[in-house]
Amino acid sequence: MATRERVTVDGVFSLDGQDFDVTNNVWLLGDDQEVVVIDAPHDPTPIIAAVGDRSVVAILCTHGHNDHVNAAVALSDAVHAPIWLHPEDRMLWDVVHPDRAPDGDLVDGMELDVAGATLVVRHTPGHTPGACVLVDAAGQQVFTGDTLFEGGPGATGRSYSDRPTILVSIRDRILDLPDQTQVHTGHGPSTTVGAERAGVLTAIEQELPDEH
Repeated sequence: MATRERVTVDGVFSLDGQDFDVTNNVWLLGDDQEVVVIDAPHDPTPIIAAVGDRSVVAILCTHGHNDHVNAAVALSDAVHAPIWLHPEDRMLWDVVHPDRAPDGDLVDGMELDVAGATLVVRHTPGHTPGACVLVDAAGQQVFTGDTLFEGGPGATGRSYSDRPTILVSIRDRILDLPDQTQVHTGHGPSTTVGAERAGVLTAIEQELPDEH
């Protein structure tokens, strides 16, 4: 049976000429034999330690911001696992890793099996054009990167982001999940779909009357 583990890693998020100190969540889903790693920020060392001697099926990057991918290549080399990213975030990836491409594309609807669990990719643009969430329906959980946090949508006041797009993505691709679904985020505490539903729908009603 697949279990979930969280590793936190501190570092710097850089975009649009600004730097921000951040703490990132890294999520491992798997068992004693194999895992997937969701996001690879800052320093591969604590992630490698958490993986231990298990096989890494893939390193799944929820989006291309540097604080979610800057340790991906070093981690990949250390654990011999492919890196997957949605192709619409290649322009962000290439700033961080200009000499190495991801090994595969995250595609909406694709499925990845690990330790008896199935992760389904849902493309959720808005925070970035290629942002994705990973749904484990049987485990009643979704890994949302920076698309949805406790308290609402991820930031959209930066390059390549768009507030109306992220609101519609959350409504259509996350809020259709049951209220009890656990939301495991790229930063900060986890939440649930039910806890975030009213706030997102209110924002859509106020900001996007044509989408309500």
